[in-house]
Amino acid sequence: MNYRAPWWLPGGNLQTIWPALYARRVFGEHPQYRRERWATPDGDFLDVDWLEDKAPTLQPDRRPLLVLFHGLEGSSRSHYAEAFADFAAEHGLAFAVPHFRGCGGELNLGPRAYHSGDFEEIAWILSRLRAHHTGPLLVVGVSLGGNALMRWAGEAGDEAGRLVDAVASVSSPIDLAAGSRAIGRGFNRLVYTTMFLRSMKPKALAKLKQHPGLFDESRLTAARDLYEFDDIFTAPLHGFRNADDYYARASAKPHLHRIRIPALVLNALNDPFVPASSLPTPGEIGPFVTLWQPREGGHVGFPDGGLPGHVRTMPDEVGRWLMNSAR
Repeated sequence: MNYRAPWWLPGGNLQTIWPALYARRVFGEHPQYRRERWATPDGDFLDVDWLEDKAPTLQPDRRPLLVLFHGLEGSSRSHYAEAFADFAAEHGLAFAVPHFRGCGGELNLGPRAYHSGDFEEIAWILSRLRAHHTGPLLVVGVSLGGNALMRWAGEAGDEAGRLVDAVASVSSPIDLAAGSRAIGRGFNRLVYTTMFLRSMKPKALAKLKQHPGLFDESRLTAARDLYEFDDIFTAPLHGFRNADDYYARASAKPHLHRIRIPALVLNALNDPFVPASSLPTPGEIGPFVTLWQPREGGHVGFPDGGLPGHVRTMPDEVGRWLMNSAR
């Protein structure tokens, strides 16, 4: 990806914050979604948003289907999701955003939520999509969703090709421990950690009301960074001993060499959440993995054009790569 940020938006933080708040997301009509609720095998549910004016979603469809797994506390209305929806509409693709549990606007029923290494959930979603879609299946994961997707691709190995044709991750903290340390310091802690905890803590406390005794309420209320939140809530709820065990077992980076389908890993070197030193090198990946590591772009930013800018460049580049890789 030969990307350069516009001169008027210097630095990783500005390239992260401005695109999410102010940049133009679409070139066409604002995306309209149709929602499906899927019952999960464990008696819970998750919500899938489909781009409107497409063929019936659970009928045979030979067009490529672009699937997006969103980031931490994201949704189909995140700036990057709407930009990918716009790309799909422009190129005649079907488009779907499965929401991780609790991210569709309604608290899920079970004690589990979602996490960065949730490759079992990814596998179930992709299996269901493949069962009802006959065309190429192209999958992109953003931030947390990208780590989980690549973790699945590595785990699935040769079997991944039976479900999908190509995968991509964007701005994903594929070394979760390094990402946790980065977001827990200085400006990142003050701005990004505060933003995430503002929505994550109320959800966790609501889940505690659903399932009394699930975790220590006083400890969670006192948590001041994502490491503490993960240690108290995310890790034990999903079968990990603690946050360190979670980060070690859920990180996708050690599994990239196991991937056996076309896979793109895109990370800006100035991403404030993902230290450049933690990114994979060519010697740490297998022959099916392509690394794009532009100098600029921030975290899921990649703004382009004159003021106020737009965020279609990254979806265009990633979407075309997926389409070409699936041929």
